[in-house]
Amino acid sequence: EVQLAESGGGLVQPGSSLRLSCAASGFTFGSYDMSWLRQAPGKGPEWVSTISRGGGNTYYADSVKGRFTVSRDNAKNTLYLEMRSLTPEDTAKYYCVNAEGSWGQGTQVTVSS
Repeated sequence: EVQLAESGGGLVQPGSSLRLSCAASGFTFGSYDMSWLRQAPGKGPEWVSTISRGGGNTYYADSVKGRFTVSRDNAKNTLYLEMRSLTPEDTAKYYCVNAEGSWGQGTQVTVSS
């Protein structure tokens, strides 16, 4: 059974940083591109970032480019999202998604003063 467990969210002030993690199991993690998506209240899902299976290629939405960094540790079956200079517009539930479309339960990020 595919399991994706996100963690690391929280309530932070604008300008802060957070590091999200996604622990994967039930599939060969290192064989799949992985992505982060987010969903703000009342809005549809928004793609945030994708990393290739080996980690050599990364892609970002324009809204987070230069502030967010995606990485992975295939030995630990874990995906990461380092987020800097957070703004209220980054408030959303963040999900990790594998290339087959399996989602985790999400972790809430709230940016507010």
